[in-house]
Amino acid sequence: MNLMAFLSLSRQRLPKKTLAFFSAVLLSISLWSCSGGQENAEAEVAVDAELEAQILEVIRKNPQAIIDAVQQYQQSQQQQQQEDQEKAANEFRDQLTGDPKAVIGDSPVMGAEDYQVVLIEFSDFECPFCAQAHGSIKEFMAKNSDKVTLAYKHLPLQQIHPQAIPAAQASWAAQQQGKFWEYHDRLFENQNRLGNELYAEIAKDLGLDLEKFETDKAASQEAIQEDLALAQQLGLNGTPFFILTSVETGKLETFSGALTLAQYEEKLALVMTPSGDNQSGNSQPEDSQPEDSQPEDSQPE
Repeated sequence: MNLMAFLSLSRQRLPKKTLAFFSAVLLSISLWSCSGGQENAEAEVAVDAELEAQILEVIRKNPQAIIDAVQQYQQSQQQQQQEDQEKAANEFRDQLTGDPKAVIGDSPVMGAEDYQVVLIEFSDFECPFCAQAHGSIKEFMAKNSDKVTLAYKHLPLQQIHPQAIPAAQASWAAQQQGKFWEYHDRLFENQNRLGNELYAEIAKDLGLDLEKFETDKAASQEAIQEDLALAQQLGLNGTPFFILTSVETGKLETFSGALTLAQYEEKLALVMTPSGDNQSGNSQPEDSQPEDSQPEDSQPE
């Protein structure tokens, strides 16, 4: 609706509540959406002062209508976002079970080379629950590296963890010299010391080319943003988050928080057992540890 349409309605002497609703819709559209080109904008500006006064009067007398319209708009946007995320999740699932290498891309991997059972971990080096999960994941992979491929995706929660992105950048730089997992382990083992001094110390201890290391750190942002974009597409805002799937059975499990070794083993058994139903799950076990998460009104950038 534009202002000229509102003028037409107002001159039809419709009830004020009806006019309030349409004025609220008009206001919400102007606040939260882009409109047409320059010609349309100029036409709107040309509306006489009397019409503007009428709109303002309706709004003043019916503030609840404005609130209702804004809330309706926000709810519709949230619903659309949820639908988009569900669609993205389904597409991701199909791709992951059909071509896991394409999903993993250039992310660091360890374990089985056949990619038949894949565990993707979204993690943050400053997250205390990720550090807790680190120990059980190492145990899990030590037992199952012959059949499980572990892939690491960066999900630095920068709003609550100021060193999350710098640590991710340093680990990516180490990856360029084939030392991601060694660097990854050292970061979690020294989580209380995260900072430039530690990043340089680990690089030196691992025998990395320090000049290349610094150059690669500066070039890491694009790769980290790709992981963040995937996490946002899937609606993830907490760490650690895991996706476990089997190409053979087509089954997929998602779970979050720091699980025990026994719980990881249970998840593995679920995805590797052929079944005609109950092919996916997304619940956090009651006895698992909580996850770190972004504030509800923030998104990864």
